[in-house]
Amino acid sequence: MTTPRERARARTLADITRIGREHLAVDGAAALSLRAVARDLGVVSSAVYRYVKSRDELLTLLVVDAYTELGDEVDEAVDALDSPIEKFLTLGWTVRAWGLREPAGYALLFGSPVPGYHAPAEQTTGPGTRVIAKLVEIFDAAWRAGRLVERPTTVSLSGLHQNFVEVRNEMSTNMSDEALARGVLVWASLFGAVSFDVFDQYGSSTFGARDQLFEHQLALLVELAGLT
Repeated sequence: MTTPRERARARTLADITRIGREHLAVDGAAALSLRAVARDLGVVSSAVYRYVKSRDELLTLLVVDAYTELGDEVDEAVDALDSPIEKFLTLGWTVRAWGLREPAGYALLFGSPVPGYHAPAEQTTGPGTRVIAKLVEIFDAAWRAGRLVERPTTVSLSGLHQNFVEVRNEMSTNMSDEALARGVLVWASLFGAVSFDVFDQYGSSTFGARDQLFEHQLALLVELAGLT
């Protein structure tokens, strides 16, 4: 059971996070200011420093908040489905929808690094790997069910074998090196496609039916992954 002091602290941190997100959307990550957050919170800056000691701590708070929100939405959408293909497609659409709705948060997670900021791994790795862990879970379930087709290439993966051993151990999967390598490409391609959309890197007038383009991209990624 939480104490009144702990509940009050949680409410204050939630308010700081909410206001920080508003400033992130308007000013960008590099311009975040604890003094500005304190002003909007209606307190002196020293009061905020009792909860968040620096701009970097505020950024970490926002990074964890964004990763958690994205992870929660992906889990809720994907876990209700059965087919690996449906799960993968839904994961892709959910990531894109969140990115288009929260472009500032998406940019904080997947855009250019914030100068001078280094995310603390002990706080951000868990939340930050939730979506890729869900992607591996989908591919692994398909692999175990015989619904992930192997398509070996002529390129040797011997130099990466130990890396894939570590991935298998960390992600509790028995997928082959080749299947994992294709999974990495699917992961990178999915987020690349979403990033092009969120950051409007196609150009505002190049493709009118962006949803159809993304649907086509996802269909190609299903084939690339070997999902059947």
